Amino acid sequence: MEPSHVSHPNFYDFLNRMRRPAAADLVRSIKSFVISFPFQTSNAEHDGNKVQDFLAMMETTIKEHPLWAHATYEEIDSAIEGLEKYIMTKLFTHTFASSSEDAKLDLEISEKNCLLQHFIKPDHLDVPRVFQNEASWLFAAKELQKINFFKAPRDKLLCIMNCCRIINNLLLDISMTTNHTPAGADDFLPILIYVTIKANPPQLHSNLKFVQLYRKHSKLVSEVEYYLTNLISAKTFITNINASSLSMDESEFHRNMQLARLASEITVNEPSGTVQLSEGSPPIVRNKYIYVEGNGYPFMEAEARDLRLEDVQQLLGLYKQVVTKYRKLSEALRQLSIDENQLLDNHQRQDMKEKIEQQLEQAGNSGGTR
Repeated sequence: MEPSHVSHPNFYDFLNRMRRPAAADLVRSIKSFVISFPFQTSNAEHDGNKVQDFLAMMETTIKEHPLWAHATYEEIDSAIEGLEKYIMTKLFTHTFASSSEDAKLDLEISEKNCLLQHFIKPDHLDVPRVFQNEASWLFAAKELQKINFFKAPRDKLLCIMNCCRIINNLLLDISMTTNHTPAGADDFLPILIYVTIKANPPQLHSNLKFVQLYRKHSKLVSEVEYYLTNLISAKTFITNINASSLSMDESEFHRNMQLARLASEITVNEPSGTVQLSEGSPPIVRNKYIYVEGNGYPFMEAEARDLRLEDVQQLLGLYKQVVTKYRKLSEALRQLSIDENQLLDNHQRQDMKEKIEQQLEQAGNSGGTR
C-alpha cells in the first residue's frame, strides 16, 4: 500500500514529461510495446507477465533517466503509476474480458446476483444484528458499481478500496459506540458479500482478473491485498452459493430462486414515455395517462373518446403483456405446488390457495383495463 503521506499520482505530469525532447527514447520504448502487444498470441497470464516485466524494466530506466535526476521516491512512483495507466488504457480492449470464458462468468455472476437480490437478507449470511446497517451499505455498493467507469487497474482497485473501507469504518464505529466485540474478518466478509450482491457490479469477474493481472504487483500488498482477496472470496462465494451457505432450508432456497427467475422473466420494458419514479412515489397523471412507481399504465384514466387510431397498437401490446404475465404466473404456481406441499400443512395450504386465487382474480380483472 502507498504511504498515507503520498499524494495521488499526477497522470498529466507524466504525460507532460513525455512530451519533452529528452523523453524521446522513453516514448519510443512505450510506443513499441503498445503497438506490438496486440500482434502476439493472446493469453491472459502471459499478457499479465509481459506488462509486469515491462513496468519493472521501465522503472529501472526512469530511475536512471536525466528527466528524473535527483527525483524523490514519490516522484518516481508517480511516474510508474502514470506509465501503468497510460499503457493499460491503450491496451484495454485487448486485455479486459479478453476471452469468451470471462464473458460467460461475468454473465453468470450478474444473473445470479439479480436472482439473489429478490430475497437475500443479512440474516441469511449470519451478519449479527448489531452490525446490520443497510442504509449505509448503499454508499459502499455505489462505490463498487463505479468499477466499470475506469480503464486503469489502479482506478478500478480504488473503487474496491473505497467500498471496503466504508464497510470497515462502519464496523469500527458500531464496535466503538456499542461496546461490542471489535469486528473482525468473520464479520467483514459476509457484509461484503451482501453488498456485492446488492451492488451487482458489472463484469465483476473480469474486473477482478484485470486488477490481479495488470496492477503492479508490488502495490498489491497490505490493506490493498486484504480487501482485494476478500472481494475475490465474495465472488467465489456468490458463484457457488447454495442453501447451506445461506443458512436456509434447501427447498426454501430453490423456491426463492424459482420465484426470482419468474419475477425476472415477466419483467417487461416500460412503454415509451413512462416516467421512472422512486419506490413509494405517488402516481403522476399526465395527459390522462397514469404512471406508478416506474411501471407504465397508459389509458387507466382515459375514456373512449380520448383514444386515437394509433393507440390501438399500444393497447394490443399491453393486452398481450397482461395475458403473458397471467399465463406465466399460473404456470409457476402450478410448478411450485410440490414445494408448497412440503412446506405447508393443510390449513396453511388452504390459506395460501385462497390468497393466490384472489391475486390471480385481481390480475385478471386488471388485465381488462391495462
